[in-house]
Amino acid sequence: MLGIVCLGFVGQVGQVEHGLSQKAVEIARPFGFPITNSMVVTWIVAVGLIVFARLSTRRMTQVPGPAQNFLEWLVESLYGLLESIIGRHLVERTFWFFGTIFIFILAANWVGLIPGVGTIGWGHHTDHGFVIEQPLFRGANADLNMTLAMSLVFFACWIVWAVQETGIRGIVHELFAPKGDTAGLMRVLMIVVFFAAGCLEIVSILFRPVSLSFRLYGNVFAGENMLETMATIVPGLGWLLPIPFYFMELLVGLVQAMVFMLLTAVFTLLICQHEEAGTAAVHG
Repeated sequence: MLGIVCLGFVGQVGQVEHGLSQKAVEIARPFGFPITNSMVVTWIVAVGLIVFARLSTRRMTQVPGPAQNFLEWLVESLYGLLESIIGRHLVERTFWFFGTIFIFILAANWVGLIPGVGTIGWGHHTDHGFVIEQPLFRGANADLNMTLAMSLVFFACWIVWAVQETGIRGIVHELFAPKGDTAGLMRVLMIVVFFAAGCLEIVSILFRPVSLSFRLYGNVFAGENMLETMATIVPGLGWLLPIPFYFMELLVGLVQAMVFMLLTAVFTLLICQHEEAGTAAVHG
């Protein structure tokens, strides 16, 4: 019956075609504001991280407790990794974003693997069992809207950092100015070549939010569908077969969070590297 709330793996319905929908499902519309199942998970993850950070740092001590020790280790490790890649000056300006985006993506990926996410919701009975049509929860990064929003936020930050570090003139010079010492006809040729290369680079820069969002969304969405397939492939073993793949998805969730953070950091370094060159040489 439509409207019944059910707990259990979707695999118990016995049909693979009842898979995860490609877009999030709207579950409520209070005051005309649409709320999707992926938004619910996003809010849960965000609130959970805020509460954990507040509790861990509420009473800072010289001999930290387990929560404070873990948080300090995580932040220091991320800071050291990024400093080794983009340099001390740039990491001081940008770590607030890169550290936050890594922790949020990792937490959202792992929360999406908790049993019940995607398998609790509204549906109806069929000959094969109960079919979930409107899951109450959906992995935050299994929604393209979420991954695209994070990519666009990075793109806006990237523009601000680039202007602050090099200025508009520096950006234009970095994209279009010929590199190397040339003269005469070769100089003219290099100007034409680097101008064309700069135009291609602009296309590449504009495409970065799309590639970042689809990479993260595709991997998370594919992983959740694979877990559902394993839960439905053999009737009666839907509780056992996905277990090994859960461990793989835990690793994939970590890797995807790291890839998103490192790609955004490298993209930032590429536009600011001329100012970081001296710092990098000193550290090298």
